[in-house]
Amino acid sequence: MVTDPIADFLTRIRNAQMAGHRIVSIPASNLKKSMTEILYTKGYIAKYKFEEDNKQGIIKIALKYDLTSKIPAIRGLERISRPGLRQYAKPAEIKRVQNGLGIAILSTSKGVMTDKEAKANNIGGEVLCHIY
Repeated sequence: MVTDPIADFLTRIRNAQMAGHRIVSIPASNLKKSMTEILYTKGYIAKYKFEEDNKQGIIKIALKYDLTSKIPAIRGLERISRPGLRQYAKPAEIKRVQNGLGIAILSTSKGVMTDKEAKANNIGGEVLCHIY
């Protein structure tokens, strides 16, 4: 049993990139599916596919690398809000990630969204992670 599924999600992606893998498989949940869709729309991953099995399902993510230098598109993944210390932010308190070059993923009352979308909608929420 995993006590922090979001940290497990980020760690699996980080480890797969460090090992140079093209595809990583992650146990699915609705929150992880939303985070995967955000990573795809922002250009951090190449493709993704949700596969159903008799349990919870699997997310298969195709990682994105630079073609010439083999450097991953995701340079850093940071878990911000943890089970032992939740981090919430109001719209005015949401900080930019890497001077606007990265994104923060927030869980809000309107669903999972990026920091820029949350500021545009004037919604605060739990800051799940930073990706740059």
